[in-house]
Amino acid sequence: QVQLVESGGGWVQPGGSLRLSCSASRSTLEDYNIGWFRRAPGKEREGVSCISYRDDTTHYADSVKGRVTISRDDRWNTVYLQMNGLKPEDTAIYYCAADKRASWPCSIESIIYDDWGQGTQVTVSS
Repeated sequence: QVQLVESGGGWVQPGGSLRLSCSASRSTLEDYNIGWFRRAPGKEREGVSCISYRDDTTHYADSVKGRVTISRDDRWNTVYLQMNGLKPEDTAIYYCAADKRASWPCSIESIIYDDWGQGTQVTVSS
C-alpha cells in the first residue's frame, strides 16, 4: 500500500494561492499516476487533476483549468498542486491518490485510484 501524505492546505482569501504537496515515505511516486481530488461540504468527491508517470502528461477538471498546475519533483518524491486565483467554491478537503496500474493517459475518475491520503483542508473566504 502506498502511504500518501498531503500538506500545504490552509486559509486564503479569494484570489490567493496555495501549493499543496503529496508525498510518500515508503514508495516511489514516480512509478504511479497521481491524482488530486477534493470533497466540498455536502458534495461528492470531485477529480481535480492528475499527472501520468510515463511522460508527465497532465489533465485538469474544467472547474480549475487555467488556475491550477500539477507537477512532480522526483528528487523529493513529491507531487504538487499549485492553485492560483482561488475562489470560495474551491473550499474543500483535498486528497491525493495513487493509480498503481498507471493507465495512460491519467484520469481523474476516482474509481481507478488505489491508495489515498488523509487529505488537507483548503478554505477560501474573506
